[in-house]
Amino acid sequence: MEVGNETSVPVFVLLGLSNNPQVQVLFFVVFLVIYLLTLVGNLLILLIIHTDSHLHTPMYFFLRHLSFLDAFYSSVMVPKLLENLLSKVKTISFHGCFTQISLVIFSGATEACLLSVMAYDQFQAVCHPLLYVVAMNRRVCTGLAGASWTIGMSTSLMNTLLLAQQHFCGPNLIRNFACELPPVLLLACSDPYSSIASILTTMVVLGLGTLVLLLGSYSRIIVTALGINSATGRSKIFSTCSSHVLVVIIFYCSGVLRYTTPASGSALEQVVSMQYSVVTPLLNPFIYSLRNKEMKAALRRVLARKSRLTF
Repeated sequence: MEVGNETSVPVFVLLGLSNNPQVQVLFFVVFLVIYLLTLVGNLLILLIIHTDSHLHTPMYFFLRHLSFLDAFYSSVMVPKLLENLLSKVKTISFHGCFTQISLVIFSGATEACLLSVMAYDQFQAVCHPLLYVVAMNRRVCTGLAGASWTIGMSTSLMNTLLLAQQHFCGPNLIRNFACELPPVLLLACSDPYSSIASILTTMVVLGLGTLVLLLGSYSRIIVTALGINSATGRSKIFSTCSSHVLVVIIFYCSGVLRYTTPASGSALEQVVSMQYSVVTPLLNPFIYSLRNKEMKAALRRVLARKSRLTF
């Protein structure tokens, strides 16, 4: 196989989470349940938003994109993890590894953009309620969602192409349960400067850029909420925003820990990887449904409608 005109290793070996067969079976069951719950939770949100006309608003338009992305991201990571937990030879092909890295970067970059767009939407709803319908019309929402996906694709393509210029001559042991950029870069026989510079640039430009938009939006929301005399009004604003803030904190904390600490294959590193790639897509639908009165009301309406059709 040729990559960057150099002979490359044909496969990578994923060392995984444990070598103990009994522990591997336990992990398989746990992660299978998590994966199924993730798919069911996110697909249920998609179904509820699609079928309930009360949720055809910009906020839920973006939530639908986020739920689809979480289901997609989980499907990038977990199936290969499940396969390796039951396999004696825990390998992934060279192209398969690079594809997984590309999709991980794409998912992370797109989610960062979507979360900042959702914060901007809430800023418009709280701070400019009279102009909200005009400011967040269907064309604007579609454009913001499309821009998020486009930025994610561009970021992924740029970083993956630079990584593909590296020479991987061995060893081929990845100290992780999946192919991610930090541990794979450790295996490069050539100078990884361009890839490191690219991922750092991505973190500074995209990470800080979306974080500034998030902090700016929520700073204005807090100031506006504190200026409202009605305790009920303040409570409604904070209740609406709390779910999104919790998702943002989980996403950014786990992402920053993963990509700013040196790759070593430690247990803590794998826990952090597990957090943002497996656990976060599971938590998001529960956070948005259990802490959101509109989602719970919509779910009751959908179930009631189904019961009437059944009987």
